[in-house]
Amino acid sequence: MTQRAILCPRCRRLIGSDEAFCSWCGTKRSSAWWQAVGWTRGALGGDWLVKAIISVNIGIFVLSLVFSRHSGTSLSLFGMFSPGDNSLLSLGATGTIPIERDDRVWTLLSANYLHGGLLHILFNMLALRQIAPSVIQEYGTSRMFVIYTLGGVFGYIVSYLAGVPFTIGASAAICALIGALLYFGRSRGGVYGTAVYREVSGWVISLAIFGLIMPGINNWAHGGGIVGGVVLGMLMGYGERRPETSVHTALAMVCAVATILVLGWAVIVTAMLRIG
Repeated sequence: MTQRAILCPRCRRLIGSDEAFCSWCGTKRSSAWWQAVGWTRGALGGDWLVKAIISVNIGIFVLSLVFSRHSGTSLSLFGMFSPGDNSLLSLGATGTIPIERDDRVWTLLSANYLHGGLLHILFNMLALRQIAPSVIQEYGTSRMFVIYTLGGVFGYIVSYLAGVPFTIGASAAICALIGALLYFGRSRGGVYGTAVYREVSGWVISLAIFGLIMPGINNWAHGGGIVGGVVLGMLMGYGERRPETSVHTALAMVCAVATILVLGWAVIVTAMLRIG
């Protein structure tokens, strides 16, 4: 009996009727479920990570609103979903003010999980939900989180060097994911690589136009994040050329522990200040 073309159980790309293995990720067309959902490229682990990042962002946003209310901030109809600057500063907003005045270098990481309003976090989380799975598919779960974390930090380093006094948002880290996909598309080439590159280029153009039109957009952090993502994608490589290793996993764990410690410290200190 002639077998038909199917979707790969692992990367969800098409396996031809004459192929025994996926030409994209090497998975056997009849792989067991535990092979199809492996951590490095599987949908289960990667989807969990994206949901975890979104959950942390939402949790920190809710806490920033609670701390703003406890600090006596007057919240208007529109401001009720916008945390106060004091709350954001205490929780880890970054820029020249926190870094130079208070020596809070760790805010280069924490600022990636803070947002200034409901629309701000909504747009960023929607963008993350759309872009992150593509990065996981090409780079793997561990490398995606490393790119997200270090790329976001690099974006805010560029922002700091440019003299931005006060800034927050996950967009620097999201732009790093965009940068990684730009590198992937350009490096891989071919029909698929070119399609990825063109699609992601559309994101970059939209970001540039949005940054020029809307006031208060940190274009330095966006640009720095994109550059950081390109560099990290180049250094770590993507799945088709270099499989994920224990080094990538270890680096992702370091990023995760650093994130937990930084955000945990910020929340505890802010809560103690509000109670006090």
